[in-house]
Amino acid sequence: MYRHSARLTTAIFALTCLVSACGFQLRGTGGTGLPEEWKSMYLATSSPNSELSRELSSNFSANGILWVDSDQANFTLNLGPERFNQRNLSINSQARASEFELSLTAEFSVLNAGRIPVIENSTASVVKQMENDPRNVVGKAEEIRILKDEMRTELVQQIMRRIGYFATSTQ
Repeated sequence: MYRHSARLTTAIFALTCLVSACGFQLRGTGGTGLPEEWKSMYLATSSPNSELSRELSSNFSANGILWVDSDQANFTLNLGPERFNQRNLSINSQARASEFELSLTAEFSVLNAGRIPVIENSTASVVKQMENDPRNVVGKAEEIRILKDEMRTELVQQIMRRIGYFATSTQ
């Protein structure tokens, strides 16, 4: 019994070392890799209490971005409102939608401290498809809400990756 437990513990330890040695990390747990001057930002948005603004703010903060007032910030992130679109992809024999395409987009740009654009207006977008069951309207509405939340998270991560790529490529 003790031997089996020791072997199992050793195998788990070896596997953990092997996985960490190859650079594996959970998605979203790595830093942004932004240069230090990019870690002081101001978020300019017309809807600061929107779900997208709150998600972006908390996600960036978790990755080392310090949100400061506009006069103290090295860069200003201008974030437009999110736009959600749902369209039918196919219909069933009763002429009801059997498949949807959901899209979520937002425009953003980044200005330096001198208010000169360093990242021109860009559009981040996420598109997903889902099947529809016309007999389960309530369940599908909840599924759309959950998918929209997931899409919003992906949208924020996309914006963060684009800014991170630009910041590191200009160094």
